[in-house]
Amino acid sequence: MQPKNNNRDPRPPRNAGPGAPNKSKNNRQPRPNDSPKPPIFGSLTTSRGQAVRAQRRSQADAQRIANQYQTADATKPTRANVIDDSPRLKIIGLGGMDGGGSKNMMLVEYVNDAVIIDCGNDLSVDLPGINYGIVDTAYIEQIKHKLRAYIITHGHLDHIGGLPHIVPKFPAPIYGSKFTIGRVEEIFENFGLPMPEGFELRTVMMNENTHERLKIGEFFVELVRVTHSIPGSTCVVLDTPVGRIINTGDFRFDPNPLDHERTDMDRLKQLGDEGVLVLLSESTSVERLGRTPSESTLEQSFIDIIDQAPGRIFVGVFSTNMNRIQMIVNAAVHHGRKVAMDGRSMVSTLEMAVRHGYVRVPKGTFVPIASVATMKDQDVIVVATGSQGEPSSALQRMANGEHRHVKLKEQDTVILSSTPIPESGNDSLIGVMVDDLTRKGVHVFEHRNHDLDGVGPLHVSGHASRDEYAEMINVTKPKFFVPIYGAFRTKQRHIDVAVEQGIPRLNTFNAENGAVLAFTPDKMELVGEVPHGTVLVDQTGAIVNNIVVKDRVLLAEEGLVAVVLTIDKKSGNLLTSPDIISRGFIYMRDNEEIMNGLRIELKRAVQQRFKRVDLDRFKAELKDHVTHYLFEHTQRSPIVIPVVNIVGANGGGKPEAGKPTQNQAPVKTPEEIAADQQQRFQEMRARLLTQDARTD
Repeated sequence: MQPKNNNRDPRPPRNAGPGAPNKSKNNRQPRPNDSPKPPIFGSLTTSRGQAVRAQRRSQADAQRIANQYQTADATKPTRANVIDDSPRLKIIGLGGMDGGGSKNMMLVEYVNDAVIIDCGNDLSVDLPGINYGIVDTAYIEQIKHKLRAYIITHGHLDHIGGLPHIVPKFPAPIYGSKFTIGRVEEIFENFGLPMPEGFELRTVMMNENTHERLKIGEFFVELVRVTHSIPGSTCVVLDTPVGRIINTGDFRFDPNPLDHERTDMDRLKQLGDEGVLVLLSESTSVERLGRTPSESTLEQSFIDIIDQAPGRIFVGVFSTNMNRIQMIVNAAVHHGRKVAMDGRSMVSTLEMAVRHGYVRVPKGTFVPIASVATMKDQDVIVVATGSQGEPSSALQRMANGEHRHVKLKEQDTVILSSTPIPESGNDSLIGVMVDDLTRKGVHVFEHRNHDLDGVGPLHVSGHASRDEYAEMINVTKPKFFVPIYGAFRTKQRHIDVAVEQGIPRLNTFNAENGAVLAFTPDKMELVGEVPHGTVLVDQTGAIVNNIVVKDRVLLAEEGLVAVVLTIDKKSGNLLTSPDIISRGFIYMRDNEEIMNGLRIELKRAVQQRFKRVDLDRFKAELKDHVTHYLFEHTQRSPIVIPVVNIVGANGGGKPEAGKPTQNQAPVKTPEEIAADQQQRFQEMRARLLTQDARTD
């Protein structure tokens, strides 16, 4: 009998450590599901659960941002979608019913016929590498056999920007005014991606001044002239077997527009007297009281500034606002100045406006932008894109000194003839641009500060104000009212306006994207929801998956860490020190202690776990533990990518005759095999270390 040893060394065996196996069966500690996962790293003060929760929070935040623009798959109704061919008129907002009226698209469907009114894009998307969003066409795919036409209210991109993506997939003629069809043809010509083989763009120009009516399936369509900030703007009047629909498009009631394109109030009144079943009215500026001032009220403001300006004049305007450009041309001619224009979209639109007679320019008024540097200051006015502070616009390039032909100088004057687009977040972009202009000693006039600067107004909206929205309802006298093209809160205000004008609240509905409103001559009801969503498009015109966007957001917020381990297959040992690549996470030279500690832990991980579990499980454990270690030391959860390269010893047999045959490779000595493996490893390592993870 052995005497009891009361002086037993309390320390663990020499090989014991984090993750070391416990060979004593009696002391074995049970684990959940009896699947032990020995910890790889040494003592960490944060629990693994804290690190996992932090990582999940980061992923959830990124997913939440990406989900603002999720596809139809994510918003698909829980019930199986069934195509309803009952003799009811259905109106579905596939886009434009949220977020300030972006990617506007309304679908009107009756039995075996359907038309799409407007097909825009959303330029306010603020995600890494994303240019804009368009409507997800999942539902159009289901009813493509019914689609008879696209009808466009006007030529702004939030109403036509989706056409080059969608029309080639679901071909149908595009109807619109002469100017609108010109804009449509222009964006197809300038689209960056090739059209499908056999696709042919079909357009139908309609005369909004003669009230012509064209038959489209079971529908009759008519365009009615309205005033907006682009020529050729119209209401769409759609006569259906159930009743008449009016989609106002974007409008205002300007009594004295420079292009004399007044809203055709007489025709709207006539349509109202004949009977309107549903009014679909845009809702952009319902929260603005009163009436929108006339464009003509700005003319004197430009004349006054030009009279007093000591140097050159630069005016930033929207590229499609031909009324404003006509006003600037008039002021330039009045003061004996030439006009130079910069901005491809603006020049293209102006050429079309002049060709169709919407803008009149005296001969010799325009000069090339390249000649501005050689002209006297008092002899030129430059009209440029960039009133919203867009990064690549002409005015922005002038502000930051990168413009090819124009260098701003003290005593120059810049007029921003616009206000930030609602819901776009452009305020900060404009602010940065104005800061850059001010640093150069440039005089900057903004509409929002015109009272402070002692000048007249420099901008009026292209959209109606509250009293004009009320007048549209009074003139058309609809039985049912559905506000469209606006944020939900704004549309709710619009419903209040309709109720004030005598529309029963039960006859109004604030629909969201995907909602299906069904109409009979006497009834409106919500009958379901169709798949809807947003498809994201990059600078090249290619579609970007939602998962990619989530990863980009995570990379932008947390960064990336890749760990590269090269392990000998036979021995299970590292062939070299672990390589660590960090992008957007921490600067490794300033955090050598953390990186060295991580390398030590990675070596320990290989020793303790590599030969005990399969490769996939080893990489999963490695990812979890690296995440835990980095969270412990930085309180951040970057994307972790483990790369494990297994280098095996591939010895070959000797040839029977002692030398290689015709089909047999020469036998290498063990030293030559080892040298080849080492060379391949060095080449592979060099590629990994010089690879820029930011471009993956």
